[in-house]
Amino acid sequence: MTNILIVNGHDYYDRAQGKLTQTLVAAAVSQLSAQHTVQTTTVAEGYEVEQEIQKFQWADVIIFQTPIYWFSITGLLKKYIDDIYLPNIFFGKAVGFGRGGLLTDKKYMLSLTWGASAAAFSDPAGFLEGKSEDEVLFSVHKTQEYCGLKPLPTFSLYSSMREPDVEDGLAKLEAHLKKTFEL
Repeated sequence: MTNILIVNGHDYYDRAQGKLTQTLVAAAVSQLSAQHTVQTTTVAEGYEVEQEIQKFQWADVIIFQTPIYWFSITGLLKKYIDDIYLPNIFFGKAVGFGRGGLLTDKKYMLSLTWGASAAAFSDPAGFLEGKSEDEVLFSVHKTQEYCGLKPLPTFSLYSSMREPDVEDGLAKLEAHLKKTFEL
């Protein structure tokens, strides 16, 4: 049995109220709880730094469920990371820059909702220059690597600002979790 922490990184705006993110978190908890132990944090509800550190120390896998705002994670999720990724707990001194991660026995997964369409990532002449989701989020991945975490395959839902097909999105998430966690 794997210990899984799901961090809901939604940041509320009138145009983005978090219903899709909440739905995806609830679906992941329901599916993963059948074979794993799951805890959650909803960043927007507040958090205690020491409790969150304990959750990370407990977890084998951390899933960051978050919308992408301005080509990165939400401001609230970034602040959460800034608050809890503390020296000598998440990382330490290293011989080489970025090689002092202390969470080397843990994995992470990005589970994302994008306003962009899937096609936006495959057009070399388009705004995103043909870069993949993971390439667009290079700094997010490097933050996790800096702490020693290993990546699991990223999950993305697209066009989430334009009345997404929630049932289709849930089916895609279920398939991704089945494959990633061998359910």
